Amino acid sequence: MAKEYPLHQLQVIKKKKLEEAERVLREKKEKLAQEEEKLKKIEEERDKVKKHKQDKLTQLRAALDEGERTDKIEQKRLYLKLVEEKLKVHEKKVADQIKQVEKAEQEVEEARKVMVKKQREVEKLKEHAHEWKKEEAKELEKEEAKETDEMGSTRFIMKKKKREENG
Repeated sequence: MAKEYPLHQLQVIKKKKLEEAERVLREKKEKLAQEEEKLKKIEEERDKVKKHKQDKLTQLRAALDEGERTDKIEQKRLYLKLVEEKLKVHEKKVADQIKQVEKAEQEVEEARKVMVKKQREVEKLKEHAHEWKKEEAKELEKEEAKETDEMGSTRFIMKKKKREENG
């Protein structure tokens, strides 16, 4: 009669914890992908504003070279300052989003470490269970050999008694 592995319940619990750690890692990776996509969009917006600023700066230089009226030039400088402010806002958004991406990367790494730890725990228990089963098989084999030996001894004694009685 084979016994159940004494740490079977612990194995089940560790396996569930590993599955949970894998799920958390998947979620963290998805969040990281979302944050990276968000960063990409914010960078594209910033780059559009940057290009717009360059275009307006080029227009201002051309207006200065052509000797355009002072009020028009002043108007273009004011607009350029507005564009620069808008660019600063976008630069800040990009910097903030980079921090979010870094935070998400850190969370992915932490989740990966937890998952690896859980995998090791499950593997250790699997190995222990394997060794335990081997030991149980050896013990069972010894018990069977002992029983067989006892049965053989009993038969021998019974035959010897019969011979003595008959003989």
